[in-house]
Amino acid sequence: MFGSILQKFKDGFRKTARLFGAVGGIFSKKLDAASIDELEEALYGADFGVQTADEIIAEIKKAYSADKELHGKDAAEIGRRVLTRILDGAAGALPDVPAHRPEVIALVGVNGAGKTTTAAKLAHRFAEDGKSVILGACDTFRAAANEQISAWAEKLAIDLVPGRHGADAAAVAFDTVRAAQARERDVAILDTAGRLHTKSHLIEELKKIARVVGKLDPEAPHHRWLVVDGTLGSNSIEQARIFHEAFNLTGLVVTKLDGTSRGGALVGIWRELRIPIYFVGLGEKPEDLQPFSVENYAAAVFNA
Repeated sequence: MFGSILQKFKDGFRKTARLFGAVGGIFSKKLDAASIDELEEALYGADFGVQTADEIIAEIKKAYSADKELHGKDAAEIGRRVLTRILDGAAGALPDVPAHRPEVIALVGVNGAGKTTTAAKLAHRFAEDGKSVILGACDTFRAAANEQISAWAEKLAIDLVPGRHGADAAAVAFDTVRAAQARERDVAILDTAGRLHTKSHLIEELKKIARVVGKLDPEAPHHRWLVVDGTLGSNSIEQARIFHEAFNLTGLVVTKLDGTSRGGALVGIWRELRIPIYFVGLGEKPEDLQPFSVENYAAAVFNA
């Protein structure tokens, strides 16, 4: 099982790893000053940021100074170790025994990040783990949103509280949590509208959702996860900062990582905001939404 999950990470981060010339490139030859410079450039290209790139390169240069016979694969292993150290504690994990029933998860983020697809994939994963789930179609801003999530719910056989275009999103959220309580569901997932983080009135709607579901459970929503498009690279850090200030985020889901070479950006979000990463999207299939693993991530990036 471990091997197959690691392979999913390697497949998902293939474009990021390719920057390092992992096959026939930097990591497959004897190390020299030029290849260290090449590696540093690749780290910047993958949006790891100055601080992380400098830490990795400093460790590699130190090892190279002590041993001029150092091989590229040794540099990859050093990079893997440094990245694992930097990301210590970054992997979010839900408790085996939930503290609440239902556990209410509110997914937020900007248009196009993949919230609706992520909501459906999360519901599928929880159902596969033996949990009972209900989805709430709280994206009443986008005309096609209800149809999209309804199609997913039907395909994956997940209960859904539908919304309609123009309806009060907070009312749909309230109905979803109330239905989850009445039906004794383990998890309620609220798929909210694509909020433009520069639009203050839309942020206020998110706050309203939190207030309304709080009437049913003062601690709900128990999880407030930002869904971030992994192809945005370092631009996602500012997005996360604004949502965190407005909505007190408890976690991240980073999507579309299989389609980008900028897979280092999630490191910057963790370093700056210390928001744990719960899941990463490594492909289009429901099973391609995987719990984030620091070890698998570091090994996949450096092909180590």
